[in-house]
Amino acid sequence: MHSHAWQYCGYVTTNPMPKWVPRAIVLFWMMFLAALVARELFHQLSSFFLLVLVSIFLAFAIEPGVNRLAKRGWRRGSGTLLIIFGVITFIGVFLGAVGTLVGSQVADVLKNSEMYVNDTVDFVNDTFNANIDPAEVNASIADPKGPVQKFIKNQQGKVISLSVNALGASLQLLTIVLFTFYFVADGPRLRRVICSRLPEDKQRAVLRTWDLAIAKTGGYLYSRALLALVSAFFHWIAFQAIGTPAPIAMALWVGIVSQFLPVVGTYLAGVLPLLLTFFDSPFKALMVVAFVLVYQQLENYLISPRITARTLHVHAAVAFGSAIVGGAILGPVGAVLALPAAAMAQALIGSWGPRHDVVDDDLVRMPAPRVKRAMRNK
Repeated sequence: MHSHAWQYCGYVTTNPMPKWVPRAIVLFWMMFLAALVARELFHQLSSFFLLVLVSIFLAFAIEPGVNRLAKRGWRRGSGTLLIIFGVITFIGVFLGAVGTLVGSQVADVLKNSEMYVNDTVDFVNDTFNANIDPAEVNASIADPKGPVQKFIKNQQGKVISLSVNALGASLQLLTIVLFTFYFVADGPRLRRVICSRLPEDKQRAVLRTWDLAIAKTGGYLYSRALLALVSAFFHWIAFQAIGTPAPIAMALWVGIVSQFLPVVGTYLAGVLPLLLTFFDSPFKALMVVAFVLVYQQLENYLISPRITARTLHVHAAVAFGSAIVGGAILGPVGAVLALPAAAMAQALIGSWGPRHDVVDDDLVRMPAPRVKRAMRNK
């Protein structure tokens, strides 16, 4: 009988449902609910995972220094505290100096606002052949119902929210510091716990990867610090020639912020010296903008690829693309962490699998190395 149903005494009967169907339906809905729960947990704990990721990055960065101190007889906990305290002190002093400079400049602007408005209006009138009355601009700024005063009042109402955000940021910073301390101070113990669960060949692979992560993170910080020094040096020369207020402090600000916030760091860092210079002279501010834009292009195409290739051994296109992808996924933090992660991934991929001789062809032929002039003369 080929039909799945047959009629007997006026009833139609069918083959019974297979036993695995109800179990499959229950399993499907259980997996669906588990996926929803996992998604919600990840959403709730994503900020915590990000803090742990930043802590691991910082632990990789400072562990070489702690290891050197440990070889000289320091306890790992004391060495870790010393390095973390030094980094926090440097950041605090640097931000305090820049904040003091900005605060004094803002106070000067508020005290002599009428003079700055007159100078700016004169510059606009002379440059663009405009006919703006400085008295009307000053009156609109001082008008209690004007847009400037309304904006100031609205910002005053946000003091509480800014204070709460600052407190939250401080707690996150404390969490990062604590995790970083434990990751570094108890690093050998943590690695022993991980390796104790693995066979010998897997242990060596884990330790090799760990050591590679430390090396690439150190190379990243070294390249960023070197680029920051180069950037600060050239910006100091430019700011000194242009007449920017506090040229050394502004050059250091641009150098540090531009290198530790990839892709957009230069433009964000250039806003502060631009504003400070604008209050002094709008024409000088245009010169600051021009130099920042020109230097960014020179750094992208000439300076950064050479330094990155020598310190991280990563291709410039890979570095640039990884920063964009990391920023799209995790924001500014992802842009910072993307470059050492890309360097480590490239090194791991490069060490995997066998190697073969490359055939001789024009598409793969490398240019001959340049001979130094001294060798030519010989």
